[in-house]
Amino acid sequence: MTALRRLRPPDPAVLGRDLLRWGSAVVIGLAGFAFFVAAVGADPFEALSAMWRAAVVDPIGPGEVLVYAAPVILAALAVAIPARAGLWNLGGEGQITMGVVGATVASHMIPSSLDSWAALPLLAVGAAIAGAIWCGIAAVLRVSVNLNEAISSLLLSYVALRVLDYLVNGPWKDPGSLGIPQAEPLPASQQLPLLDWLPVFGGGRLHAGILVAVLALAVVLFASRRTVWGFRLRVVGGNPEAARRAGLPVKQLIITAMLAGGAIAGLAGFVQLTGVEGAAKGGIAGVYGFLGFLVSWLGRHDPVAILIGAVVVGGIAVGGDALQIDAGLPAASINILLALLLLAVLGRRGRARGAEG
Repeated sequence: MTALRRLRPPDPAVLGRDLLRWGSAVVIGLAGFAFFVAAVGADPFEALSAMWRAAVVDPIGPGEVLVYAAPVILAALAVAIPARAGLWNLGGEGQITMGVVGATVASHMIPSSLDSWAALPLLAVGAAIAGAIWCGIAAVLRVSVNLNEAISSLLLSYVALRVLDYLVNGPWKDPGSLGIPQAEPLPASQQLPLLDWLPVFGGGRLHAGILVAVLALAVVLFASRRTVWGFRLRVVGGNPEAARRAGLPVKQLIITAMLAGGAIAGLAGFVQLTGVEGAAKGGIAGVYGFLGFLVSWLGRHDPVAILIGAVVVGGIAVGGDALQIDAGLPAASINILLALLLLAVLGRRGRARGAEG
């Protein structure tokens, strides 16, 4: 109880600084991106306005932003929880992929006639278990043979990708897919419902996955700020040796932090499978693992900042899809803007540390 009393609500001043950091990073990143667009002979104002129209002005734009933000939120939380214990979870892509595998296994084990209210939670549980197991391998290697979890989790991602590729090209391949490597589509009862009843997002692809992401964020926010477990994770992350001497179960905390992160990454796979793709297929994890890592570190692993950052990144990603059509730029050029955002925030953090020194 003493530990719980030490935890306080988030300081409004800290939240304000987070918003200022994100705002300044976006402005700096957009300015650098504008110079890049001008350097390749395109109109920077047309490029930026095309991004704005696609993400904000277009009637389905805000919904598309949230569709993109949902897995990014979950992938970022998968990084943030271990980071509180001083751990680096770089295997988000693999854990998302194994979440797809776990959800598909659960789908094969339950009857297609089962109602959505019963089927979807079972698929979510299967995805979370698979993601937790995959991340747990890196945790066990860390506490047993002191293998760096950043390396092991990253390398496990490549294994997960090959596992899914084997399944969708072999045992799970849909005979009616015309040669496309993918599993059979999920029945309608195992797909997340659209939120088309919302007047702002009607007519788009916005699905209930955003509710899953927000619920997970609320749980992580509570666990990190209002529980003894969250407090102990911060102690371990601050000084593992002092935590060990104080009698804290450091190894158990490391394992539980990684398991929790993997489970949430698995939920990102569940959201993509049941809300967007509708069937397991290669590359379904996309770049969400990387973007989750980016958003978590930009937000200093704070759940509120992660929510803000995921929406910003979602808006940038949706706007990037319009660059090829309206500005004549390849959609991949949006990665330059994401890199500039990262450099802007890291540069501000470096100056802040230098001032403190």
